[in-house]
Amino acid sequence: MHQRSYYSPKGGLPPQTQLLSDRAVFTEAYAVIPKGVLRDIVASYLPFWDNTRLWVLSRPLSGFAETFSQYIMEVGPGGGSDRPELDPGAEGVLFVVEGELTLTLAGERHVLTPGGYAFIPPGCDWQVRNAADSEVRFHWIRKAYEFVEGLGVPDPFVVNEVDVEPTPMPDTDGKWTTTRFVDPTDLRHDMHVNIVNFQPGGVIPFDETHVMEHGLYVLEGKAVYHLNQDWVEVEAGDYMWLRAFCPQSCYAGGPGPFRYLLYKDVNRHPKLRLDSR
Repeated sequence: MHQRSYYSPKGGLPPQTQLLSDRAVFTEAYAVIPKGVLRDIVASYLPFWDNTRLWVLSRPLSGFAETFSQYIMEVGPGGGSDRPELDPGAEGVLFVVEGELTLTLAGERHVLTPGGYAFIPPGCDWQVRNAADSEVRFHWIRKAYEFVEGLGVPDPFVVNEVDVEPTPMPDTDGKWTTTRFVDPTDLRHDMHVNIVNFQPGGVIPFDETHVMEHGLYVLEGKAVYHLNQDWVEVEAGDYMWLRAFCPQSCYAGGPGPFRYLLYKDVNRHPKLRLDSR
């Protein structure tokens, strides 16, 4: 079985001799945030988090992606938070890429290692701590949950990627699979955070053009993405942020698997008014 790897940023600054140009792109349809821009100078901090910094990869912007935010959290030894989420209407997903994260979720203690995944419904009580001797780094994806009368709120859960069997995409001979952590037919969920896997040479063989917004963080490997008629090279540690209806396809171009963590909004009517709740 392939040994999974998970890229995580370390911060720092490049030397004064480095060229300024990089692969960062921000357009009206998509953004590419390459791993080289996740430096100390762009790190942020949050209230009620101890010994913690973060890189904000995406946030709602008027006229661009509007449904979610995504952070890479870096928590030092002994750090964490007893009040991590200040918005009672927010749901979240945590995905660990390095180290050990101790999560107390609805009163139950879990230790998440790389590949560890937690879904946190709105209003759920949770806390996180780093009880280890080195940093823990994890993704935190947040969305304002869209309540629907007659549908309950999803239950919290914790799992590791290694315990979830990837689903082959039709007619791909297993070269393209998706690791799904939530049943797609469970309409209580209004977002999916999956892992998409390609074997070398695997492709998305058409330009997907759809209503879902995306955040894509490359965990492993490299590929070439076709985004709104532009060809963009991406590799482990890069992040892509795609607006709804941005055409998108790719082929895996490296010697090993190409894998990314994928956010998308699902299972709800599009809002017809700006003040719609």
